Amino acid sequence: MYSQKAILFFLCFIITITVVAQTTDTTYAERLGFPKGSKVIILHIDDAGMSWDSNEGVMTALTKGAANSTSVMMPCPWVPAFVHYLKEHPQTDAGLHLTLTSEWKAYRWGPLAGKPAVPGLTDTEGDLWPSVRDVVQHASPGEVYTEIKAQLDRALTIGFSPTHLDSHMGTLFGSPAFLQQYIRLGVENRIPVMLPGGNDKLIQDEMHAPDTLVQGLRQLGKILWDAGLPVLDDLHNYSYDWKVPDAIKNDDSKLQAWRTGKYIESFKMLQPGVTMVIMHCTAPSEVFQYISDSGPLRKADMLAMVDPVFKKALNDQHIILTTWRELMERRRQVK
Repeated sequence: MYSQKAILFFLCFIITITVVAQTTDTTYAERLGFPKGSKVIILHIDDAGMSWDSNEGVMTALTKGAANSTSVMMPCPWVPAFVHYLKEHPQTDAGLHLTLTSEWKAYRWGPLAGKPAVPGLTDTEGDLWPSVRDVVQHASPGEVYTEIKAQLDRALTIGFSPTHLDSHMGTLFGSPAFLQQYIRLGVENRIPVMLPGGNDKLIQDEMHAPDTLVQGLRQLGKILWDAGLPVLDDLHNYSYDWKVPDAIKNDDSKLQAWRTGKYIESFKMLQPGVTMVIMHCTAPSEVFQYISDSGPLRKADMLAMVDPVFKKALNDQHIILTTWRELMERRRQVK
C-alpha cells in the first residue's frame, strides 16, 4: 500500500545516480519471447499474511478470480497460515513483500532480525517505523539489508521459496542506498526483483515521473537483466488512489461494477511489454475496520478480480497473463 504521489517522491531519490540514456523499440516482453507488440500483465496482490482478512481475499482472488500473483509480508502474524496454503498450492506465484514499515496505529509488527540487530529500523515501541520517511531518516543501508535478508531466511526456513521480491510501501525505493540492498538481495539469490525498467509509460503519464527518473529506472533494469533476471516494462501502481465513493461502500454489486470499470479503462493505456498491476484484494471481516479504514477499497479489488466482466475484458483487449515464475523460466532460456 502506498499512494502514487508518495512513491514518486521517494523514487526521485534515484535521480542522484549516474544514468545513461537508453532508447529501444524492443520491450522486455519481446526479449522474453512474447510476440512483438504483446501486452503482458501480472495481476499481483500485495499484503498476503498481513491479516486473516488479507489471506482470505488473496486466496479468493487467486482461486476464483483472474489474479495470478501475490507477495507475503513476512513479519506479520498471519504468515504461517498463508504459507500452509502455499504448501497445498505449490504452483502459486508468491514472492516476498519485503516489509520495513508497520503503518497501522493499533495493529503492528516488528523486525524479524530483532531490535538489537536493526535498532534504526524500530520506533519507540520496538515496532517498525510507520512511514517511509521515518525509515529513510533513521535506518542505515546495512540494517536494511540485515532485515530483508532475515525475511528471506525466515521464508526459506518455513519452506517457502519466493518467486520474486517487491517492496511494501515502496520503502526500498526510498534512497539509492536502500535500492542497492534490494537489488543486491535479488542478484545474490537469483530471485527476480520488482523494478519497472522499460518504457515506463504509466509511470510517466500517471505518476508524472521526470525523464531523469525514467532513465535511472531503465539503467537499473539493464543491471538486473545483465544479472540474468527478468525485468518489467512498466508498473500499474495507482489503483490504491481510486477512492471509493461513499454511496457505494456498502453495496457489493455497485462496488464491483465501479472497480471493474476502473481497471478495464486503465488497461486501455497499457503499452506493449510486461506490466505488473498491483492491487490489495481483501475479504474484510468485522475486525478489519479496527486495522484500517481501507476495507471497502480492498474488498473492491477482490470483487473486481472475480467479476466475469473483468475476465472478458482481458480477452477483448488481447491481454496476455503471466507470472514471475514464468518470467524467470523464460529469462533462463535467453542467452
